[in-house]
Amino acid sequence: MDMNAISSALTPAKVPAKISFKAQMLLAREDAIIKVVNQLLAEKGFEAMTVDEVAANVGIAKASLYKHFPSKEDLAAAAMVGVMQRAQAFLDTVAPDASALDKLRTVVRWTMGLKLHGEMPSLPSQNSSLRTTLMANTAYMDGLMDVSDRLGAWIEQAQSDGAINPKLPAIAVLYTLYARACDPVLEFLKMGGLHENAQIIELVMSTCFEGINAR
Repeated sequence: MDMNAISSALTPAKVPAKISFKAQMLLAREDAIIKVVNQLLAEKGFEAMTVDEVAANVGIAKASLYKHFPSKEDLAAAAMVGVMQRAQAFLDTVAPDASALDKLRTVVRWTMGLKLHGEMPSLPSQNSSLRTTLMANTAYMDGLMDVSDRLGAWIEQAQSDGAINPKLPAIAVLYTLYARACDPVLEFLKMGGLHENAQIIELVMSTCFEGINAR
């Protein structure tokens, strides 16, 4: 008889510690802060966003804000980590039996939808202090590598299938698809008022995957 099994059966199961009300309030406040930061990053970008307006939009004092996030860079990094985790969760929902090209199209369509709804932060500029913070953020970098690896595998498969030009470096295709998440064309078309969001997405999808050459 397995004595370890008997011991385990007789040992009371550990009950997860209940989160205190104070901790729940702190988490709720952090969620509210990150949501506001995400919106401001989408609207104006990291450089134009200020800590003062984040605090004002959340409805708390700046000193209270700093108790959660010690710097503007940390604020933005938390929002970017959230976006990366959201992307990972979405990739998990993509139909596994779809073609590699259809998987890529599904992801790009999703990212553009977020952009049009003001939920996709603008990417930091090359010399931004945020980029330095993100490069040092393990959660963000791990998420970015996971997303890039999965998309990269689909790109290579689509090239093998003949659905994407095999002469293009896979990394160039990857960056092109990433760029759709912050494509200003989406906003320009939306400001024109001539097309609904769904139409705008399909127009940009066409230029992205099919190009602008006459068929």
